[in-house]
Amino acid sequence: MVKSSKTKFYIALVVFSLIGQVAWVVENMYFNVFIYKMFHASAGDISLMVSLSAVTATVTTLLIGALSDKIGKRKIFISGGYIIWGITILSFALIREDVIGALFPAVASATSVCITLVIIMDCVMTFFGSSANDACFNAWLTESVSSEDRGKMEGINSMMPLVAILVVFGGFMFFDQDKSSSWTAIYLITGAVVVVIGVLGCFLIEDKVIKTEENSSYFKNIFYGFRPSVIKENFNLYLYLIVFAVFGISIQIFMPYLIIYYEQSLKMANYVFIMAPAIVLASVFTFFYGRVYDKFGFEKSAIPSMLILIIGYILLFLFKGYALVFIGSLLMMCGYLAGMAVFGAIIRDKIPENKAGMFQGIRIICQVLIPGVIGPWIGKFVLRNAETVKGNDGVETFIPNTNIFISALIVAVVVVVLIFTFKLIADKMSERKK
Repeated sequence: MVKSSKTKFYIALVVFSLIGQVAWVVENMYFNVFIYKMFHASAGDISLMVSLSAVTATVTTLLIGALSDKIGKRKIFISGGYIIWGITILSFALIREDVIGALFPAVASATSVCITLVIIMDCVMTFFGSSANDACFNAWLTESVSSEDRGKMEGINSMMPLVAILVVFGGFMFFDQDKSSSWTAIYLITGAVVVVIGVLGCFLIEDKVIKTEENSSYFKNIFYGFRPSVIKENFNLYLYLIVFAVFGISIQIFMPYLIIYYEQSLKMANYVFIMAPAIVLASVFTFFYGRVYDKFGFEKSAIPSMLILIIGYILLFLFKGYALVFIGSLLMMCGYLAGMAVFGAIIRDKIPENKAGMFQGIRIICQVLIPGVIGPWIGKFVLRNAETVKGNDGVETFIPNTNIFISALIVAVVVVVLIFTFKLIADKMSERKK
């Protein structure tokens, strides 16, 4: 990669990864807050929305990843996808009780219609976002970096979710999230930025994909990663993907409820000021932690990241004071993003050359579908007896509690056990091959 091309790559990496994650943060963390505050959604509504979005992301990535391999193009899907993705975000500005009530005066409850529309449009938005980001942008990243720089690149890519949270927190703090007009402005601004980035992609993205054989079947390519022969040939990759899925379940148990927990359970009206320093420090930590993978390999970088995550969970479970919540949040974020960097790097390293698009579906099943379906429902289960509070309008809403952190901790311990177990399996298989 020549110097100018490398510079353009890293600009594209930062811009597309950051803005893509900003859009995902709005969806994954603030759609929950949106329907909770505006329409009094239940834990079941939130869990359903997260799960359906995860299913949509998985199916989309399988279809579009294989299609982009087939036609040998990523750029059109990335740039075009970001533009339409932004337009779908803009459409959320119209989901308001006054608008829905005016359009459908015969409905018994505009509130329930709004919740349903948010869930449906979340799936529509996820289709275009996953086409652009999950399927094609991630395949493009895999093709654009050598294995020697994989940890460095993944460190930058993996820190973006927390940087995005910082950007969103910082931007949203100026809005009163109890007002419908604030959400309208949030969606208009976010959608417009994503559209602009899609346009910039026309100048920043350079296709690296090698087109698959002319006689290969698109539908066969969709299910390429599910073939027994492919699984056998890339057995270690699938072991890492299984562990990655369990890691994701741990994160998704608490993540959909995190902001609501800070604001409602801990009464942190200024939680942004608590979270912002933790996010900055965790992002810097993750930027450098990717190099640990490059130097020491998977196991020696994965285990420390999991231990940091577990300690963070313990502090968040045990304490509610500002100082210890800050430390717990910092450690949780450091462990979470360091784990994402390490798992992302090993999975990209194990994906066969020129098959990046076809394997994105398998990756998203383990990164999004399994965690997105199982994690929130575990969260819903452990919050089934959560305290409720009645608002000024007389509607009861639930208050998340620390059960979400102890549940996530238990699953994180399982991840550590699986890492050691699968290492033994991989070592034995390597010995047999010798």
